[in-house]
Amino acid sequence: MAFELPPLPYPDTALEPAYSARTISFHHGKHHKAYVDNLNRLIAGTALEGKTLEEIIQLTVNDPGKAAIFNNAAQVWNHTFFWHSMKPGGGGQPSGPLAAQIVETFGSYEKFAEQFKAAAVGRFGSGWAWLVADGKALKIVTTPNAETPLTAGLRPLLTVDVWEHAYYLDYQNRRPDFVQAFLDQLVNWDFAAANWSK
Repeated sequence: MAFELPPLPYPDTALEPAYSARTISFHHGKHHKAYVDNLNRLIAGTALEGKTLEEIIQLTVNDPGKAAIFNNAAQVWNHTFFWHSMKPGGGGQPSGPLAAQIVETFGSYEKFAEQFKAAAVGRFGSGWAWLVADGKALKIVTTPNAETPLTAGLRPLLTVDVWEHAYYLDYQNRRPDFVQAFLDQLVNWDFAAANWSK
């Protein structure tokens, strides 16, 4: 079975005004879809056909001959995870066990947000900023291009996409404003908490 573009977990207008339907139409409907279409084309008739997305990522990472397959598979996975990292009426502080762990790890939610924003804004070029679990420890990491914490044995809890196409229509070159809006108005702490409790 070929991969299909996963549907958004909300209507394309649901994140406005922080994230516009116009941005979603390009980002999900064109960029994300292109990764799905490219992946299907690249694995057709190969031993990777029929594997899960996660299996394809692990089987192609660090293989120069399969770089295009890895890049498209990882981008499909990363983007799907990103859409779930946001929700209508999101933003603000988490609650429950994840909130307690954030305070224990970073000192306060405010210190976490400051470090997360610095990591996302400081990621040179294209890539991602992540809150991940490394065993029972929380960490903020960034990855370039299509790379994903999955290949480092880390468990992603949430991510923000800092490729320029993720925010340019709404924020132009103001990446710090986009990351701040992600934290204040978009981040889906319920999704992060569910990933933390797995």
